[in-house]
Amino acid sequence: MLYTSTRNSQLSVRSTEAILQGLAPDGGLYVPKSIPHYQGDWETMSKLSYQELAFQILSLYFDDFPEDILQTCIQAAYDEKFDDDRIAPVVGLSDHYLLELFHGPTIAFKDMALSLLPHLMKAAQKVLGRDEEIIILTATSGDTGKAAMAGFEDVTGTKIIVFYPKGGVSSIQEKQMLTQKGDNTYVFGVKGNFDDAQSKVKELFNDKDLAAELQANHSQFSSANSMNIGRLFPQVVYYFYAYGQLLKQGAIQAGDLVNFTVPTGNFGNILAGYYAKQMGLPIDRLVCASNDNTVLYDFFNSGTYDRRRPFKLTISPSMDILVSSNLERLLYYAVGQDSQAVKDLMAALQDEGHYQLGQEVQAAFDSFIGAYSDEAETRAEIKRVYQEDHYLMDPHTAVASACLGKVKDQLAGESIVVSTASPFKFPAAVLESIDKGDSHLSDLELLEAVQAANGLDYPQAIQAILEADSRPERVIEVEEMETVVREIAKG
Repeated sequence: MLYTSTRNSQLSVRSTEAILQGLAPDGGLYVPKSIPHYQGDWETMSKLSYQELAFQILSLYFDDFPEDILQTCIQAAYDEKFDDDRIAPVVGLSDHYLLELFHGPTIAFKDMALSLLPHLMKAAQKVLGRDEEIIILTATSGDTGKAAMAGFEDVTGTKIIVFYPKGGVSSIQEKQMLTQKGDNTYVFGVKGNFDDAQSKVKELFNDKDLAAELQANHSQFSSANSMNIGRLFPQVVYYFYAYGQLLKQGAIQAGDLVNFTVPTGNFGNILAGYYAKQMGLPIDRLVCASNDNTVLYDFFNSGTYDRRRPFKLTISPSMDILVSSNLERLLYYAVGQDSQAVKDLMAALQDEGHYQLGQEVQAAFDSFIGAYSDEAETRAEIKRVYQEDHYLMDPHTAVASACLGKVKDQLAGESIVVSTASPFKFPAAVLESIDKGDSHLSDLELLEAVQAANGLDYPQAIQAILEADSRPERVIEVEEMETVVREIAKG
């Protein structure tokens, strides 16, 4: 399996190299030169454990890893860190199913890949005979930061630097990052929004002088967000696993079509579903669910991507994004793998703030439906599901659930909402939505109220932050990001 860049189809690397680099040298994203087809039958697949299925899927994408090494990485990733031995259980509500992706160590879906990525990186170095220090540089809209720091905590030969928008994440998300242990982990609040931080991170990745400086110090940058194929392709696994679980439960027959509704920000999660569909998984439609930041909704309904709009802070902060990086990969396929066309579109977005696709290109997005849920609708959905099913969902999952309700008549087959976070991560918003909120409650009191409302024990991640000491908070300007990166890299 060879990978090329969305912006330079002449580039060709194996998965080990792509995982270590994170971004392609030209600023593009790595994509497989061909998408493999899943050869297994659905009945057999439904009997596989999560670990067994992960090996089947990932060995197709990461075939330059020796099989025993890839197996070891997978077993180390999906172990007792997860509080459910199914890893990603599928549960039924009265009108649809939920794929719960929050049973990992940081109670968010990012654990599904970030528990594996550090093992893949170290294994890739071993396969390639490399020993440079890896400096993970990532911007987070809330969940990637904590999950990445937890994954790389005290991993030898690595440092991880995380930037998050100050005031743009929930208090629990921030507390999770600020209580993270590890001498090799660094976290900074940034005065600005997620797009500001992400744009600066991309700029640092593409700085050739900085890259040369790192090389002279026997180190290199890599990425922990879904721009890295080591983050993206592990997410494909749970789409297959969800299908197998519905089959096992008798909810569908082998070959039946299903649909996934995905709360979407940076577009990596739903893109993994697209790859699953291209691999042969019987998916009818992928519903791209947006909150009040409707840039993707507008794109799928008009063919115009336009980031020139107000940035809105919502109760679903991990979706508060105006520049969805992974959409670039989908564009690459939509324009017939024409890397120059992608490069031109990305330049237009960078320089002019927007681009427009022709109708013939828009036709390539038939697998997708764009929908959005505003704040009032999202809160109402949390309350509706709680009243009808006594199930408490987080605001991101609620956005997707509300969006599914709007488009269900356009779908064939059973529908699965991808549930991306535990309600414990967003206690204030959840409690307000079910009329149990109180602005005077402390974080601990909010968590206790959520526990009382859903009748579940605290996840280990919540217990950990209640007992942990916080590191000193550091808040910087966007312009200071390069300075702190250079200081840590030299450190």
